[in-house]
Amino acid sequence: MTTLIETLAGVPAGSKLSAALKTRAEVMRLSEAAHDAVLVPREPGGLSHALRAALAARMCRHVGNDAAAAHYDVYLAHSEDADVAVLAQPGGTCGEPRQDAMARHADLLTLAPRKATKGDIEALRAVGISEPDIVRLSELAAFVNYQLRVIAGLKLLKDVQ
Repeated sequence: MTTLIETLAGVPAGSKLSAALKTRAEVMRLSEAAHDAVLVPREPGGLSHALRAALAARMCRHVGNDAAAAHYDVYLAHSEDADVAVLAQPGGTCGEPRQDAMARHADLLTLAPRKATKGDIEALRAVGISEPDIVRLSELAAFVNYQLRVIAGLKLLKDVQ
């Protein structure tokens, strides 16, 4: 079975890279499970599935991965919360302070993670974002950025073959 990461990286079936990834099947399986856990958890808390998809697509667009952004756009298109769709675009705001703050924080964690400080967490709290939702947002950003880095690395390896 081909994983989402392999698909988005364009790893050709039967290639040396595909064979190498088969030796890391457990890592790839766990990556798929993490995707589902952060994107469509049973208990989304204050981050609706649509908001998660919009923020994930936004992070993908920040690093120029249109295929990954399109993947998350599909989740967004099937949601009932279309109000957050504007957040899928870098710089987009929806006018809801909590969601706009989450989008800014996702931007920070994607574009300049080393610049994130305790003050950034305090800014999230200041607009009423709960501790569990700050953790949920951090998990989403961590996973999507991990996924984007793995995809970028696999694309480089694919081009070397």
